[in-house]
Amino acid sequence: MTTETLTRQDVDKTLLQNLLDSQRQAYLADPVPDYRQRVQDLKTLARMLREHQEALVQAICADYGNRSRNETLFCEFYPVLDGIKDTIKRLKKWMKPQRRHIDFTAFPTSSNRVIPQPLGVVGVIVPWNFPVNLTFAPLTSIFAAGNRAMVKMSTNSSRLAALLQDISGDYFAEDKLAFVADSGGTGPLFSSLKFDHLIFTGSTATGRAVMRAAADNLTPVTLELGGKSPAIVAPDFPLETAAERVMFWKLMNAGQICTTVDYLFLPEQRVEAFVDKARQLVQKRYPDLQGRDYTSVIDDTSYRRLWASLDDARAKGATVIDLSGGQGSRDDGLRKFPPHLLLDVTDDMEVMQREIFGPLLPIKTYTRREEVIAYINGRDRPLAIYPFTNDKSLCDFYIERAISGGVSVNNCVLHVGQHDIPFGGVGESGMGHYHGYEGFITFSKLRPVFYQGPLDPLKLLMPPYGKTANKIMDLMLRMTR
Repeated sequence: MTTETLTRQDVDKTLLQNLLDSQRQAYLADPVPDYRQRVQDLKTLARMLREHQEALVQAICADYGNRSRNETLFCEFYPVLDGIKDTIKRLKKWMKPQRRHIDFTAFPTSSNRVIPQPLGVVGVIVPWNFPVNLTFAPLTSIFAAGNRAMVKMSTNSSRLAALLQDISGDYFAEDKLAFVADSGGTGPLFSSLKFDHLIFTGSTATGRAVMRAAADNLTPVTLELGGKSPAIVAPDFPLETAAERVMFWKLMNAGQICTTVDYLFLPEQRVEAFVDKARQLVQKRYPDLQGRDYTSVIDDTSYRRLWASLDDARAKGATVIDLSGGQGSRDDGLRKFPPHLLLDVTDDMEVMQREIFGPLLPIKTYTRREEVIAYINGRDRPLAIYPFTNDKSLCDFYIERAISGGVSVNNCVLHVGQHDIPFGGVGESGMGHYHGYEGFITFSKLRPVFYQGPLDPLKLLMPPYGKTANKIMDLMLRMTR
């Protein structure tokens, strides 16, 4: 490592530390913003998005090379703005201290409360795939809980990061909200700061590195990772409906979604019909893959990786089906990767060993539901599962037997957008939750407070111990039976 590199890192770390110190001092000066202040902060977040909507959409599109405008509005702006509205509606109730049961030794004149209080300064590490959603959804929970935030954007979101840095000062002081661009190497420095909480969204491998860095400061972390989330189409479910929904979500954002369908289980006798329907859907929905409606792969590295994965599957015996009908010639400059189905896949193929993050859909066949469960549970726990069935007992079987971060039944991904249920992974797909009330709780310290009443029953149990103390102790033990 050169002296020049070391100097740049030292400067970056100093700047980050100064920013953190400024936010922490501001927090200590005003540690518990009241309800009005929190609502104002949430409304300001929404105003920031609305007033710069078009510029933000264009910045994301430029970072991608081409990002469907409709996908940006549907997956990023709508859920965030609606989530802010829902949070404001419920916040007063969330902030109320909770009454808790009083134990025998305290007597009725005492009381217990659990008081949600702000943690302080929260660090947010944002991926490139949904950079507005995965910035402002956590910020909604963070501000609702009364905290301050530093947000590190991805290197692949350079234009968006520059825009957010430019406009955020018009809405929030830097000691309340600060955006940090990443020109390379900022991530480890950011993760090593002594935040009061750190939330990271990204790959499992990077999540491990973030957690190791945070561990030195005992910083609690929320990790929203990826994994291989399966969809399972049961024999009873209408195949046309399943194909419409699975392919809609698989091709959304060109498959670059952590909760998308990573592979599909089908009864063997339904594969051919699914392939035919999928081909029809792709050619109807995307008559021109080079057009604006079909999103580009984020960068050259990811684009080349997808082609290499496809070649690897073909070389190892997979049947490769180009759903686009071979539209036009390959244009590497646009990075538009054609949707493909992969049949006859095996576990030694790259597409079955790692999260695909692109428009490749491997299909596995099955005859018994137990086969599906054994396969899923024999691997890392996924971020989601998607059972398609109208049979309630079969649906319950998959939900109960296959542990995952979340579930959408008879559709995909939609559990992520529900404001009143938590979002989070399990095992290799993450830890912790946010969204809605669970987000408020994640970024709050639930402080238990005991209020002593005027009478103190413990006086009767203080030494020297005599008959009265012994009788009371015997009574207390009998009450535990």
